[in-house]
Amino acid sequence: MSGHNKWSKVKRLKGALDAKRGNLFSRFSREITVAAKMGGGDMDTNFRLRGAVQMARAQNMPNDTIDRAIKKGTGELESQAYDELVYEGYAPGGVAMLIEAMTDNRNRTAADLRSIFSKFHGNLATSGSVAYLFHKKGQITVPLSAIGEEALLELVLDAGAEEFSTESDGYLITTAPDRLYAVGEAFRKAGVAVESMKLTYLPETSVPVTAEATASQVLHLCDALEECDDVQSVHSNFDISDALLTRLSE
Repeated sequence: MSGHNKWSKVKRLKGALDAKRGNLFSRFSREITVAAKMGGGDMDTNFRLRGAVQMARAQNMPNDTIDRAIKKGTGELESQAYDELVYEGYAPGGVAMLIEAMTDNRNRTAADLRSIFSKFHGNLATSGSVAYLFHKKGQITVPLSAIGEEALLELVLDAGAEEFSTESDGYLITTAPDRLYAVGEAFRKAGVAVESMKLTYLPETSVPVTAEATASQVLHLCDALEECDDVQSVHSNFDISDALLTRLSE
């Protein structure tokens, strides 16, 4: 899974999450609303909702904003109807991309994404063009301070997760898609703080990008896609060295 967390590292280096907090809150609101609409507003029984709320709170999203998003999903407040869509494309250098979106207007979203890809030297592709290069997985992040590595290994095995790795800023646990919320619940019952819990797409193989100009184009494309209001998540299979990432972020 080399390179699967590269984009999150880029965002940390650039401080992008803080710079786009308003956009981030909009994404969380949409996810919370859709989760509540699909599974109800009770976080004890709706694990997708609980995961969305946990991620929102981890980014200091205000509780009243979270409550409004839940009420929109349960019908207590008026809300737009969102479609969940996955778009596929190519960045420069043959890098594959999957874009998860939630939209109330499919035509607008497709046009916006097509324009972004064209502007940053990529191509929006047809359905099925790159999806086979990715696997849908559950992903949980846990702070290093929450649990020791040996205790985490035991918990991961008991809960039925697939694997975990120790990163510089926390543990990264990978699960099968249908085990994400069950594993997250096992962590909650064990009293282990979870920083984030989400479904994601991990690349089967990565594409090395060594040319600085190409790497810059790829990162600018990812950045522009994340700025699109309808985009929830951007997934890619590029592998850019840490040294080059640091140089480009300066």
